Amino acid sequence: MEVEIFKTNVQEEADKNHVMTVIQTQFPGYKINFDLEDCDKILRVEGDELQPENIVEYVNHLGYVCVPLE
Repeated sequence: MEVEIFKTNVQEEADKNHVMTVIQTQFPGYKINFDLEDCDKILRVEGDELQPENIVEYVNHLGYVCVPLE
């Protein structure tokens, strides 16, 4: 099981739910959650054989910033 953490600019609960739905549709085996309380609006993704570049691409395509955190 791998874990990837991303910084985003997702602000609203509705936006968070939309992004989570899209990611879960594309990657049904991933466990996804947001921490909108954090200053970096953290997106955390867990799964086997994660492809962080694909997650970034999907979130960016939805119009949000998504950057992997080191």
